[in-house]
Amino acid sequence: MHYIVKFALLTLTLCIGSNAFAGTVSRAVFTIGIDNREPVIMVDSISADSYNAISFFTELTGMTGETVTHQWMFDDKVMFEKSFEIGGDRWRIWTSKTLLPDWTGTWTVKVLNEDGSVLERKSFDYQ
Repeated sequence: MHYIVKFALLTLTLCIGSNAFAGTVSRAVFTIGIDNREPVIMVDSISADSYNAISFFTELTGMTGETVTHQWMFDDKVMFEKSFEIGGDRWRIWTSKTLLPDWTGTWTVKVLNEDGSVLERKSFDYQ
């Protein structure tokens, strides 16, 4: 009986430990620029009269060796995708999109893992 309790505690510890170290999206923001691998000004909407491009910045932790994709969507259509191989425990990636004046509305970027599961989803309005 003593060995069964020890085995159960060890199994529980390993299960909790593996979830505690699972990779995460620690930051995901829209920005009008990137400087020194950091977002300059975070936005949730931009004006078509003032801007024709926007970037999506993501900081990932604990995902070394995995592949992550930024998927840009507008009007329920995938407009752009870019995949990244994560090269370290803390990894910063970003993609940028030039926007046409008639593409006003809500845009969504999904951060996808290797199997296509959504790790994060953010939207902005292009007015």
